[in-house]
Amino acid sequence: MNVEEVKNTAVIGAGEIGHGIAVGLGLAGYQVQLNSTTEASLQKGMDAIQADLDRLVDLGFVDPEKAAGAVPRISVTTSLEEAARDADIVFEAVYENLDLKRQIFSDLDRFCPGGAILTSSTSTIIPSYLAQATQRPELVLVAHYTGPSYLSPLVEIVRSEQTSDEAVDTVYQVLLKVGKSPVLVQKEVPGFIANRLLAALLREALCMVQRGIASPEDIDTVLKMGHSRRWVVAGIFEMVEIAAGWDLALAAYPHVLPDLDSSQDILKLVQEMVDKGHLGAKSGKGFFDWTPESAEASRRKLARAFIEIEKWYQQGEA
Repeated sequence: MNVEEVKNTAVIGAGEIGHGIAVGLGLAGYQVQLNSTTEASLQKGMDAIQADLDRLVDLGFVDPEKAAGAVPRISVTTSLEEAARDADIVFEAVYENLDLKRQIFSDLDRFCPGGAILTSSTSTIIPSYLAQATQRPELVLVAHYTGPSYLSPLVEIVRSEQTSDEAVDTVYQVLLKVGKSPVLVQKEVPGFIANRLLAALLREALCMVQRGIASPEDIDTVLKMGHSRRWVVAGIFEMVEIAAGWDLALAAYPHVLPDLDSSQDILKLVQEMVDKGHLGAKSGKGFFDWTPESAEASRRKLARAFIEIEKWYQQGEA
């Protein structure tokens, strides 16, 4: 199957990632079957899709007519078989549970047409674990959307040793049509690229809080006012090479690396937060206090930043 043959898509899971995937597919002109286990979760997903589209229109990133045209392309069903039966590509986006995902992939293998490509938005599970549940390992891969999935251009494509080049290329071209910037992960490793980098950064950030080195507020300020502003333009390798050089890195890091956290101890801090119900915006409290209004304000601020950066890139100024 090539990209021109892809017409019908299915998204399994209508949560934070799934509904965002559906938004992008609908805007790109694809027919979408959005599947979840209950009518209530599907309604919540469709409400989120409408809110995403409204936000994109309000911020001037999507034409109102184009946004309105996306909604009729998205159908909903609680039947996995109905969602899968005409799909050319499936995007699975359910809870991060290997047994659940393997069961869904086994069912999709039975319900989908023979040539359908099965992808997962998992952030940590390698694709060969999912391919083992099917009779089509050459058509199974990971397409890991980074959040917010309706806005963030980054999608990691992860192949197993059995995934065909044609399947990888088809998904890559579909993602380009959706407006994404896909990258290829050349070897299966847990966490791929994005979450391995994030885990390393988050471990050190949590360690600094745990050791009383700095507050969450000040650590976030360092990232927002320092690293992240540079990384919009140049990644970590590029920044070293244009701003410092590997000779300076070699001179500096022997003093820093031995003191960096390499333990599992920060999980105790995270476990304490979870035990207290301090989950973040969705519970009203994490390291920060949240109201529905402040959470929405942060989401709009994030959306506005993504859109302005994307406009800048599209103008060729990056």
